[in-house]
Amino acid sequence: VQLQASGGGLVQTGGSLRLSCAASGRTDSSYAMGWFRQAPGKEREFVAAISWSGGVTDYADSVKGRFTVSRDNAKNTVDLQMNSLEPEDTAVYYCALRFGSTWARYYRMDYWGKGTLVTVSS
Repeated sequence: VQLQASGGGLVQTGGSLRLSCAASGRTDSSYAMGWFRQAPGKEREFVAAISWSGGVTDYADSVKGRFTVSRDNAKNTVDLQMNSLEPEDTAVYYCALRFGSTWARYYRMDYWGKGTLVTVSS
């Protein structure tokens, strides 16, 4: 499985960005998708996730109400709409995949993509 994240860039405080993650390879099974981020000098942290059906979504408290995760299984893509961005959102964002139809935050992810950099200027 290969994951390719895109959509990062430079945005001002209060602005929006939409990240997208495209999955390819062995994608004929159900899988949950997650977004994680790593800021300079900090550990990687969970941002958001969505189950295979889209019926379960999960957000870190720091992004709840500002970020929205969605997916299109026909296209094997998962998006992260980020609104009201703050300088604290500056990080490299990674998408990750876990096979299975459900989602729980303690799940270990099976595959990781290369990140996309999001920079929010103050």
